[in-house]
Amino acid sequence: MDAQSRGRAENIDPADQWVLNPNTGEYELRLGNSAPQSPVPGPRASRRGRPADPAAERPRGGAPVREAPERGAEVPQPRRRRGAEPEPPPGRRNRRPVKKKSKAKKIVAWTGGGLALVLVATGSAGYLYLKHLEGNVSATDVGSAAKQGFSKDGAFNILIIGTDKRTGAGNEGYGDKNSVGHADTNILLHVAKDRTNATALSIPRDMIVDVPDCETLQPDGSKKVIPGSSQVRFNTSLGQEGRDAGCTMRTVKAVTGITPDHFMMVDFNAVKTLTSAVGGVKVCLKHPVNDKDSHLQLPAGESKVEGEQALAFVRTRHAWGNQGDLDRIKVQQQFMGSLMRDMSSSDTLTNPSKLLDLAEAATKALTVDKGIKSVSTLKDIALEMKKVPPKNITFLTVPVIDNPAEKVHATVVVNQTTGPEIFDAINNDVSFTDVKKKEKAAKDAQAARLKGTRSAPSDVRVRIMNGGAADGAAQDVVNWMQTEKGILKSENAGNAPAEVSRTTLEYAPDQAPQARELAALMGLSGSALKPGKSVTNAQGLPTMSLTLGKDFKGAGVSLTAPAKAPDVSDKSTADKVECAS
Repeated sequence: MDAQSRGRAENIDPADQWVLNPNTGEYELRLGNSAPQSPVPGPRASRRGRPADPAAERPRGGAPVREAPERGAEVPQPRRRRGAEPEPPPGRRNRRPVKKKSKAKKIVAWTGGGLALVLVATGSAGYLYLKHLEGNVSATDVGSAAKQGFSKDGAFNILIIGTDKRTGAGNEGYGDKNSVGHADTNILLHVAKDRTNATALSIPRDMIVDVPDCETLQPDGSKKVIPGSSQVRFNTSLGQEGRDAGCTMRTVKAVTGITPDHFMMVDFNAVKTLTSAVGGVKVCLKHPVNDKDSHLQLPAGESKVEGEQALAFVRTRHAWGNQGDLDRIKVQQQFMGSLMRDMSSSDTLTNPSKLLDLAEAATKALTVDKGIKSVSTLKDIALEMKKVPPKNITFLTVPVIDNPAEKVHATVVVNQTTGPEIFDAINNDVSFTDVKKKEKAAKDAQAARLKGTRSAPSDVRVRIMNGGAADGAAQDVVNWMQTEKGILKSENAGNAPAEVSRTTLEYAPDQAPQARELAALMGLSGSALKPGKSVTNAQGLPTMSLTLGKDFKGAGVSLTAPAKAPDVSDKSTADKVECAS
């Protein structure tokens, strides 16, 4: 009996099925007192109507598993608790209720090999089902390379890694069959603090970099420092010599100055399973493709790809442009934008059966750092990402030039003329699209902190703490202030209680003139000034507190954030349809 029939049956409690909770916007499995709730949904009927094996639908306890209602099925209102506000009356039977903005955007799946991100949602099936999904996700302990948890209050950076490791049947035609799993596709995703925009920065695998020393956790629980390598391909930052994803994160920081907070990694199979779960992804080609190496055959114009064909689409290079990795990156970015549009325009988010398939496929595809292993944390990331409008999600590639050390060009290096500007804009949370800032009033207030009288340098009293800058940075600033700027009442206060991403100056209201003078000398923006309270120094005198964050670049180097991002000629956004060429 399908979910719709069960809802109509007179001998079944009408609450004994999946219902939409109008307070949360989520589907919940509501069972009567006589029927136990099954925490983990089992196999469901196929989309073509063939019933699943009834025996397979019984979990270990023997109770039958209830399915989410099919699209168009009646969804009865949940029972009202005593004292609660009455629920609105249900609509006419079989009529789809008015759509509300759902908060059930639950699971995020990040895939590599060109499929970089996908936001999926799932109805709530109980605590144990979420724990079941959590068991699907693999985690790697990368130590201090990743944060211990996820914060919804600030900007965040996630490094998305697609490896070239072959797992599963049908992947013999892709990548190096002997690969230990190199960083084949790499995207650094930055999501702005106010969620008005995001930037997805692709990092070429054949870019020449210096891979730093990397501490890794061994299978026996011991730690081993893997020596770094100079002037090697970026993709060797993972897998080579036993390097883990933490080594790739550290390499990204060394190259761009941007610190990844977390990583998400997948292999070839994820592209196939996830595109099949969403029912295929629309792609557009300017010319027909018949690639004998990847076996990709598509006509010019629009097509839909999934499974093996989707993997061939994002892996092939011979079908695009100059048949190089940079052209393939552009195609992968177009694929990502198309996927996001399909997800937001289809009925996926309102189809509980499809969402459960997606939840299973997405969680099984992922390897993440321990800080974001829990499904509830992945849900939080998905919800924050969902706030960003597709038109303000920008796809970029690290600016590169041919490697001047090669006579036959096979690799590239960072373009030191244009690259640092892009890295700086991302690091300072600057959008590459025109956005309407949600916090205009707050930014006006921050700018006002810099306006007004300023103290003489000799009257500025400040203690400096290191909150994430390079070792010795606090003392370097003290020396610079005293010898070059005349701020003699400055002192080194050692390390801050915790690391911070941005340099901040906290001061009491009567110290505002001192704060403005110090901000002018150091190039601090209004957002770096934090009105608060003073502390007492060793002499018992009130003093300001300057905490050097991860953005600190050196004594005397201005920390003023760029007002706007640099112009980038080959950028694209997730809302626009582009055809691969």
